[in-house]
Amino acid sequence: MRSWHGLDDVPDDWGRSVITIGVFDGVHAGHQQMVARAVAMAGRLGLPSVVVTFDPHPDEVVRPGTHPPRLTTARHRTELLGALGVDAVCVLPFTLEFSRMSPDEFVQTVLVDRLHAAGVVVGENFRFGHKASGDVETLRTLGEKYDFEAEGVPLVSDGETISSTRIRERLAAGDVEAVTAALGRPHRVEGVVVRGYQRGRQLGFPTANVESPEFTAIPPDGVYAGWLQGIAVGNLPAAYDGERWPAAISVGTNPTFEGVARTVEAYALDRDDLELYGAHVAVDFGRRLRDNQRFDSIEALIEQMHADVDEARRFTS
Repeated sequence: MRSWHGLDDVPDDWGRSVITIGVFDGVHAGHQQMVARAVAMAGRLGLPSVVVTFDPHPDEVVRPGTHPPRLTTARHRTELLGALGVDAVCVLPFTLEFSRMSPDEFVQTVLVDRLHAAGVVVGENFRFGHKASGDVETLRTLGEKYDFEAEGVPLVSDGETISSTRIRERLAAGDVEAVTAALGRPHRVEGVVVRGYQRGRQLGFPTANVESPEFTAIPPDGVYAGWLQGIAVGNLPAAYDGERWPAAISVGTNPTFEGVARTVEAYALDRDDLELYGAHVAVDFGRRLRDNQRFDSIEALIEQMHADVDEARRFTS
């Protein structure tokens, strides 16, 4: 799969293609159906398929301060889209100037002049152009003008409409299993492992303290079962590249120790030998086990941590 950042990365000799457009935050089951439709159209026409997506999220630029929490990083989103069988992913830098393009300018500049669209597939609620003035019908009209076919499809999986907004709502409620069903995989938080207070190591449960990018969608405070995975970015030791360990995950401020900073910490079950400081890792949330609570003694906390680990092991085994 080819990956392009901006239109200038598109080869000058790139021929006609079938394009699907969207933010694709989460690359959820509805997005997957839409991309599959574009890949099928490309197969029917004997052309390559291209996904066009945006970074940063348009809301960050158009309505600063109102942007939604991100379900995926740009890197992970590109990886997920590539796994769906497309031939190329083009990430367009979303700027204020870009947002001021009229629908016609967007279609001509992006879809026609650079990607030579023969077909375009979007979600049925797709909006584009300055002040979101273009919709699917606009796209069909412009398709007649510029000689491409346009199709708007519902973002549906197993008969249920899927949206990134709804997924964020379920995640905010701690229902990570519903999120898994909507995404087709566990929700992931990525970041760099940083040094914390090392209390987990002192208690016999060394954790990876994950510092995630700004605006990351993080489940509410609590204890979860899931997985910790090494990502081949930055300082990851070669031995851990792609390794995925069952994990017990804590999100919160460590109330027993009167903590203030909110953290995401993952303990790889039965592993006290991992050296992950400075490495890029992913934490996948599989099941919520319990709320956070303050314990009256360290001994009571350790006892509960053993119970959490046992439950996490049952879930991930």
